[in-house]
Formats: sequence, C-alpha cells, structure tokens
Amino acid sequence: MRPADRLFQIVQLIRGRRLTTARWLAERLALSERTIYRDIAQLQAQGVPIEGEAGVGYRLGRGFDLPPLMFTLEEARALASAVQLAQQWLDPALAAASEAALSRVLSVLPADVRERTRSRHMVVASSGLSDSSRHNMQLLRQAAQTKHKVHIAYQDATETRSERIVRPLALFYWGKVWTLAAWCETRQTFRNFRLDRMERLTCLDERFEDEDGKSLDDFMAMEACAAGSS
Repeated sequence: MRPADRLFQIVQLIRGRRLTTARWLAERLALSERTIYRDIAQLQAQGVPIEGEAGVGYRLGRGFDLPPLMFTLEEARALASAVQLAQQWLDPALAAASEAALSRVLSVLPADVRERTRSRHMVVASSGLSDSSRHNMQLLRQAAQTKHKVHIAYQDATETRSERIVRPLALFYWGKVWTLAAWCETRQTFRNFRLDRMERLTCLDERFEDEDGKSLDDFMAMEACAAGSS
C-alpha cells in the first residue's frame, strides 16, 4: 500500500468510528502501532483535525470532510452481495432503502467497476422471510423506534395461542429466524417472540417510555447474566 493510500485509509477508518485506538488500526491495516503513531502525527501536521492521544484513542474533529468515497471492485461486490441478502431477510422498507443506497454507490463508480459489480457471481435464493413475517418485522421495527405498544396474537412451540400487549424493544436475527425482544405487559416480564409464530399484530396508539427494569439495556443485562451462569 502506498503511503498516501495508507494515510487516506487511516482517516476513513477513524471517521467511521467514535473512538479508534492505534492497536485497532494496526490490526486492521496489518501495520505496527509505531507506524500508526507516525502516520497520525503526519496527518495532524498536515492539518487533519485528528483529536486524541496514544494509549487512549483518536477521533476526527467536526467540520472535516473528504472527497466522495471510491470503492474497490471487491468492496463494491461486497455491498452488492449484502443488498441481495437484505432483499430476503429485512423488512420491505429497509430492503428498498438498501437497494437505493447501493444504486447511489454504483452511480459514482467508474463505468467498468460498475458493470463488473453488477455481474452476478453470487446469487441469493428466494428462501428468506415470508411476506407476512416481513410485514410484521417492519411494523415491529417502526413501533420500537416510535415506542408504541403492540397487540400480538401468538402461537408458541406447543401450538398454545395467547394474546399479549407488549413493548417492542429490538429485533434479533438468529440465522433464518427473527425474534422480538419485548416487555410483556400481560406477563409483566421480558419475553422473546418468534416472528414466524405471530398470527396477528396491531400497533396501538398508546406509547411507552423507558422505565427501570423494562428497557432494552435491562433485557441485555438479563441475557448476559443468564449466559454467564449457563
């Protein structure tokens, strides 16, 4: 890698993270930490507003920008492959947004790279989520973002049916299965619900606020504790 390309890559990596250590940069770029420290000092001397210090981490100051990003052929293909997966495993709104984002990226690539990116060497078969699960995912994602309670008609693994009022917190992907982590108002505890077992969903007008013991952070802490004790 040419020194100029390396400096550009360092700025890109720092820009994409809140705080970046020299060790992480060295591992990412297969360089020594001494080289990273020297390169960052050179960038700072050239006026790039990199803030931070050795042993703590670095971040890019506000107001700094770079020319539009360019991608290598493999990077562009990686994005195209990710979008193909998104069409099968995300809800319709996010799938469409990913397609639009890819089109925007392709539009600024050189013509030869754009055409070679579009040539299909990987094909994702149409075996992802059902239309009903994709619809449910979009409704639940939006309800979690806007903090609206949701009424769920659900059938569990034993085919027992129940109806719940839940606070949707986050969607988790487990490899061909999506689940909703939620605070169940009916049971007054956290519950996981598989999207493919939801028979009916209704987003309610009633909203909720994060409360101690009922938030996503509390759910994650509970899951971490359970994993640690197993």
